[in-house]
Amino acid sequence: MTSSWLKKAGLGLLAATMTLSLSAQANDRPGEGAVVTPLKSSIAEETFQTLLVSRALEELGFKVNDIRELEYPAAHIAIANGDGTFLADHWYPMHIDFYEKAGGVKKLFRSNVYSDGALSGYLIDKKTADKYAITNIEQLKDPKIAKLFDNNGNGKADLTGCPPGWSCEQIIEHHMDAYGLRDTVDHNQGSYSALIAGTIAQFNRGESVIYYTWLPYWVSAVMKPGKDVVWLEVPFSSLPGAGKDTDTSLPNGKNYGFRPNTQHIVANQDFIKQYPFTEVLFNAMNVSNADISAQNLVMRNGQDNDKDIARHADQWIKANRATFDGWLKAARDAAQ
Repeated sequence: MTSSWLKKAGLGLLAATMTLSLSAQANDRPGEGAVVTPLKSSIAEETFQTLLVSRALEELGFKVNDIRELEYPAAHIAIANGDGTFLADHWYPMHIDFYEKAGGVKKLFRSNVYSDGALSGYLIDKKTADKYAITNIEQLKDPKIAKLFDNNGNGKADLTGCPPGWSCEQIIEHHMDAYGLRDTVDHNQGSYSALIAGTIAQFNRGESVIYYTWLPYWVSAVMKPGKDVVWLEVPFSSLPGAGKDTDTSLPNGKNYGFRPNTQHIVANQDFIKQYPFTEVLFNAMNVSNADISAQNLVMRNGQDNDKDIARHADQWIKANRATFDGWLKAARDAAQ
């Protein structure tokens, strides 16, 4: 017969083990039971970096809802109001007006740089650029130059532009007036994926093209800057809104009319205060624009459904597990 003290010791050991196990689980999953809702714009290529944040939150115990699509202005407001938890693609400074109008730092948290090296601007095919010595968008004030890019016979250049709600369209519209292009250039807006597909088709037929795009994005892997297309400079810096007095020149002296951007995670401020370890997580996360561009190109080549993109995110985490675990460790340490 087992003595009573051994029974008590055994039960005590079991209880202690269970307590330690539960404690470890709590430390590993400090967000257990809480629900988060990720938001993103209609740009499918933003799903990858959004899923990386979602996966990290899931490993910290949060239940993550499906991604909701809202364009940037509405997404910032929704997060400020608690109708969404985070947006993984806040472009700074391009989205600064959206951030401030949604309540700024009182309502929104903005992380350290999540991805850097983002550029945007106007490009034309190199063949036309070389033949007519076109280097600056101001040259399209000349009707003869503008007509080279005319797709519909109205004599005006057809610029593949930026859809409403992305912020870049406000800058392009501002440039149309600032650089005197309104009479010779049409800023074509709509579904960017459809518009740029048409632009690529024109380029492949050997036609002259002019378009707006950004990096990181797969377009520049298809029409390569320096080889297939060239960046156009602007005659001077000119931006709308809060950035009106900003110099858009790059360190190399080039001026493409848009400020270099960094991408950040924006989250509901109340959520951050309730779960402060998520601030540490978001500040720790960083993904290279080279990795984002590579994933975006795979999407362009056909792996573009939800299951494909989820697989890409999981493959990235597997290939970068030590980095990913470092982010989680920083958050878990902060939660203790």
